Amino acid sequence: MSSSVQSVWARCLDSVSREVSGIAFQTWFQPLQPVSLKQEGDRVELLIELPSRFYHEWLDQHYTKLLHDTVNGVVGRAATVAYRIADRDETQAPRHETEDAAVVRRLPPSPGRNGSKKRQERVQNPVEPRPVPVQYAYAEHPLQKNYTFDTFVEGDCNRLARSAALAIAQRPGQTSFNPFLVYGGVGLGKTHLVQAIANYARTHGTTQKIVYLSSEQFTAEFVRSVKNHSIAEFTRYYRQTDLLIVDDVQFFGGKEKTQEEFFHIFNDLHQRNKQVVLCADRPPREIAGIEERLLSRFQWGLSADVQAPDLETRMAILRKKAALSGLVVPEEVIDFVAQRIRSNIRELEGALTRLFAHAKLQNRTIDLAFAYEALSDLLQESPKHVEIEDIQRMVADFYHLSPALICSRSRKREIVNARQVAIYLAKQFTTYTLEYIGNFFGGRDHSTVIHSCTMVENRMDVEPAFADEVNRLRRSINGAIS
Repeated sequence: MSSSVQSVWARCLDSVSREVSGIAFQTWFQPLQPVSLKQEGDRVELLIELPSRFYHEWLDQHYTKLLHDTVNGVVGRAATVAYRIADRDETQAPRHETEDAAVVRRLPPSPGRNGSKKRQERVQNPVEPRPVPVQYAYAEHPLQKNYTFDTFVEGDCNRLARSAALAIAQRPGQTSFNPFLVYGGVGLGKTHLVQAIANYARTHGTTQKIVYLSSEQFTAEFVRSVKNHSIAEFTRYYRQTDLLIVDDVQFFGGKEKTQEEFFHIFNDLHQRNKQVVLCADRPPREIAGIEERLLSRFQWGLSADVQAPDLETRMAILRKKAALSGLVVPEEVIDFVAQRIRSNIRELEGALTRLFAHAKLQNRTIDLAFAYEALSDLLQESPKHVEIEDIQRMVADFYHLSPALICSRSRKREIVNARQVAIYLAKQFTTYTLEYIGNFFGGRDHSTVIHSCTMVENRMDVEPAFADEVNRLRRSINGAIS
């Protein structure tokens, strides 16, 4: 690969990073690899390698114009962008894409040529979706009907996981997200998200046999089949599944025979393009007692985490729950509960449910005083306050700059570095919205705040000296408010 194509692509990435959120940039642009830069007369073609077919479809749908305009701006002349799907390592996972790796799709697409003739006919004459009954492994563990994508509140903490889950629900087994493993702490919406996949597939008829169960139920069924000499029936049942969702896979740890049986079922489903969705309370590599061969399969597709919601997402969750319950809750109460209950979504929704129940039983109006009274034993102490101006001043002093420079439009490396650190710490130590924080740094928007936080976190992972700087500043701020 020539240095020129690397240089051009680096400039393109720098430009794109200013136009999209940090999460979108990390997810959809950083994995792309430049292959070649060819010039024929006045025209230039940039060839980019994509990790999978799904990347091609997503970029084609969402970022065609952005990529085309960016490349033209960097090259300075008429240019086209061409895609190439990467070859998969056959030792790591079977390849399910039917297209040849060398086949290229150019951007921007010509009008009226957004797919093959057959695909256009399918769009023009869609098949009416039909509800498909979900088949459960255990009758006592059905899907929650209210666990849908419509009731799932999207935020920076879960956007990648939700986007991938919806893509899977629409086309089970046909994306590169197979298996799909979503992980995160207790009460952050993992089960809601994976059940939303099953509910969507059932309602829209995107697949046939759907099985949702926990790893403990799978283990119990396997043990029962061993005792009853019915392992063949047990295996046949799961191998006939089109969409298999297994919750809490961390409990497979240490269960060697169960893991072996699941390993073979997984392989069979995966090779036949059947969708597997997994849920865990930690990243795959941190699950103890899982065999290496099964662990590697957990990581074949996409692993996406869900994190604790930020203030904006917590407020959105409370508004959504109140609206679904048909109740009006004053905005000051929404803000109060979101500020004081920060651990997880389950506790947040539980607090609102309690508030509704107490108000009904006592025939009270929901206001700030009543919320404090009804939720007093649940509320976390309000954190001691630090203002953004204080953080700007401390970071400026640390880097021997002025606060005005941090808020300026300067692109000097040392100033950008200090600015990103200050924004990151402002997000860490205050409960202000992303827009509010951005305004305090020279009128920047929320995507700049997200990008700055992402850049700081990424650098801390690979640059120990930089991580030490940030941690020293963090200790200083903690000391100031303790």
